[in-house]
Amino acid sequence: MPVAPVSGGAGGNGNGVAFLVSAGIVYEIVAANCSSPQTAEINADKRASTLMKWVNIGVVQSVGFVVIAAAIDRKHAGALLAGGTIAGVIMYGSYLHSMKAGLSSSEPGTEGQGPRLPSAFLSRAAGNQAG
Repeated sequence: MPVAPVSGGAGGNGNGVAFLVSAGIVYEIVAANCSSPQTAEINADKRASTLMKWVNIGVVQSVGFVVIAAAIDRKHAGALLAGGTIAGVIMYGSYLHSMKAGLSSSEPGTEGQGPRLPSAFLSRAAGNQAG
């Protein structure tokens, strides 16, 4: 398929692509700053104090990218802003929910439940050399 119709040139409007790109960048940036809502919920008892700090940092970065993209591509600014806004609201809500659900859960988290692989591996390796 030629590039022009997909990108909005030669008669195509391109708003769907712009919407998806804008939404995708929000998800990517928040994910790059956080683990996942599932992991956040599982370990909320140990990570609640920093969880929303990193979600907020990710959202601020996302807003910056989406606003710049909308300023550069004024023809698709509405779709860019809509995609970024919807994705930002969904992701922020997901992390708020995960933190609240995790803090109200009595289930144990995954942090602090035994040695990590490198130290366990080193301990076994040292035991094998001694024996």
